[in-house]
Amino acid sequence: MSVFTHLVAQLGRLLEPVLAQSATAAAIVLFTVLVRLALHPLTRAGFRGATPMAGCLPMLLQLPVFFVMYRAFSSSEFDGEANELLGHRLFAAPLGGRWTQALADGGLFGESGVVFLGLFALIAVVAAWSAVRGRRAAATAPPSAPAVPARTSGKGKANGNGKANGKGHGAGAASLGAAPALSAEQQAVMRKMGGVLPLLSFGTLITAAVVPLAAGLYLLTTTAWSVAERAWLQHRKERAEARVERVDGGTRSSL
Repeated sequence: MSVFTHLVAQLGRLLEPVLAQSATAAAIVLFTVLVRLALHPLTRAGFRGATPMAGCLPMLLQLPVFFVMYRAFSSSEFDGEANELLGHRLFAAPLGGRWTQALADGGLFGESGVVFLGLFALIAVVAAWSAVRGRRAAATAPPSAPAVPARTSGKGKANGNGKANGKGHGAGAASLGAAPALSAEQQAVMRKMGGVLPLLSFGTLITAAVVPLAAGLYLLTTTAWSVAERAWLQHRKERAEARVERVDGGTRSSL
């Protein structure tokens, strides 16, 4: 814990000449970006579907970081010394303060309350962006390809005894490994889940309303990073697929 507080405090001191009292808040954002950069290879592996666990690891590995952030701005002291981070602010709001405290101090539109409202607005924008992308992906997802029936080539004609001559070159055997097609009901359920699951990102608003402001900043930064990272990976995937289609189309036309 003390290592974390020391790191954030040092980052805040480096940024203080430029950002003054909001330097520690910027240090939290920078720290979150560094954590997500370290987890980016796992995110890419999960996006490619390399392993089922790879997609869950970035989220699981962030949980200890979030709890450390929560404790760092909730405890009044560490190792018998006063917690220096509690004295830092984002504009007029203390980083260790909660929304309920801001409401009690100055009301909804008080100095601290406005800072929390700005945080909630940004989280809502990111959540809406995530929901729109999720619904769009669910709506445009192609249905599963049906299983290809076994068939023989033109050389596999029946002989006089009504039996195939065995020259089908294994075309039917290759189709045995094809995945079975999903039924229309299953596809409908998957599309509905794909449209509803992105709405869970709005749950971040509830969490941000009950944790210290510093932890809310961490949630905002990591959520925005997740959505932007996935959009960038999807863009790269679509560009790669488009290049492959152009190459294949050019090859077929030359033949």
